[in-house]
Amino acid sequence: MFFTPMIPRFFRLATGFTVGCALLLTSCLDKEIAFKFNLGGGPSTTAATSVVRVHATNQGYNFVRPWEKLEASRRSGLGPLVAGGRVLVTAELVVDHTYIELELPDTGEKTPAKVVGLDYEANLALLEPIDEKKKTEFFSRMQPLELDLSAVPGDRLEVWQLEDNGTPASTDGTVIQVGVGRYFVDGSFFLNYVLRGSLQYRTSSFTLPVIKEGRLAGLLLSYDSKEQTSDVLPAPIIEHFLKDLADGTYAGFPNLGLSYAPTLDEQLRKYAKLDGLEGGIYVRRVSRDGAAQQAGIQADDIILEIDGHPIDSRGNYDHPKYGKLNFSHLVRGDAQVGQKVPVKVHRKDQELTVSLELTRKPPTAYYIDPYMFDRGPRFKILGGLIFQELTLPYLKAWGDQWVNRAPFKLVHAHANQELLEEKEGGKLVILSAVVLTPATVGYEQIGNIQVTKVNGQAIRSIKDLNAAFAKPTNGVHKIEFDDFPKVIYLDARMAEAVNEQFGSRLGIKTLERLD
Repeated sequence: MFFTPMIPRFFRLATGFTVGCALLLTSCLDKEIAFKFNLGGGPSTTAATSVVRVHATNQGYNFVRPWEKLEASRRSGLGPLVAGGRVLVTAELVVDHTYIELELPDTGEKTPAKVVGLDYEANLALLEPIDEKKKTEFFSRMQPLELDLSAVPGDRLEVWQLEDNGTPASTDGTVIQVGVGRYFVDGSFFLNYVLRGSLQYRTSSFTLPVIKEGRLAGLLLSYDSKEQTSDVLPAPIIEHFLKDLADGTYAGFPNLGLSYAPTLDEQLRKYAKLDGLEGGIYVRRVSRDGAAQQAGIQADDIILEIDGHPIDSRGNYDHPKYGKLNFSHLVRGDAQVGQKVPVKVHRKDQELTVSLELTRKPPTAYYIDPYMFDRGPRFKILGGLIFQELTLPYLKAWGDQWVNRAPFKLVHAHANQELLEEKEGGKLVILSAVVLTPATVGYEQIGNIQVTKVNGQAIRSIKDLNAAFAKPTNGVHKIEFDDFPKVIYLDARMAEAVNEQFGSRLGIKTLERLD
């Protein structure tokens, strides 16, 4: 779901530094800055008995060369112990992990760990030791943290860190704002606290616990050394995540499945016939099979209320604790998948109330996958032609300015995928590149175009493509595209012969990934 308003995101600074690097930069450049440390005595002593170091080895996939993985890297953070002998961290810490290890800060004892709960959109992961018998023993001298849900602007919070020797250190900060912003995944917006206070770099700082009066108030997401502000993933979102996991199944946070625009413009309000009405947001598009579509919400509707809360023309509502918040928190904060909420809609000259059952559309159900973690891109190589399903990570391979640098038609497809999804369904399959082989002579300049048909069969997924290649006509594959050159032909026998030698020539272990 796409929202126009958002709090600025500092997770990666202009230099590309992550949290730990940003903190290190502050420490190196500003030696005279004053920090408050609670070393012995006070709430921070609990850090030694309530948090563990978490080390993860991460190795993602290469979306340009889909048969390869990227170089492995290592991330470390501090995870608070919560009920049930489990450790809470941000999902970004363990993204694409190949190995996770927990370390006690005082003794240095280590044990391998596994993920028992994960939500990349909410940026949360729950870990526990792999050895079930060792779990009780490993945490025997530790005290789990309870959640604090009471933080409001003006409250003082502590950010916990640890010295190399396990000695606890903390920095105080003040909550200056509570709003809705992006955590980790594009298009996913959640509640967050903005904390003001200087932080000094310590080891294991990729994820840090944020504490209020000895209870867990949130997890540090980012730190902006210039503004000396931090974004904090708050306890209410953590509580939602943990409650959802409690029964052993995880439904995730709901999404509406629509994009909207504010109604501040007078011409838009006149077009929508909102004379005499206050507030409301304009529904630009509705996603296929999303909660909004299933409830009967349509493009050009004006949403006036959600669950009894009036929505103003900026898309905000009045929260009893936090003041003005983006309406997305009504869906992605307090509500659960399966819950039904009334939505008041203005359509043309009438108002109606629809019952909207909240659902979550998984990333694999989108026309273009919005993110792909812990799994590789789907692809197929035949005779030197490299096909794959278009994903947002593939477009991001063009760098931070991918919107301007990636192939225009693919960027346009991503920006208008609701329309294409409604029209075509399935996935968008592209010929991403061509390797020069005896089967592809003359085609080596082709790439990044949509495949529409193969051997007369419409292509809506990489599996469709694979099935179509099993049926050449008179020993020749006919491949059709939505753009120049429109049609190419591939000798089926020669393509198979090339495939037999392709792996040894380029070091490719597999020529396809269909799931």
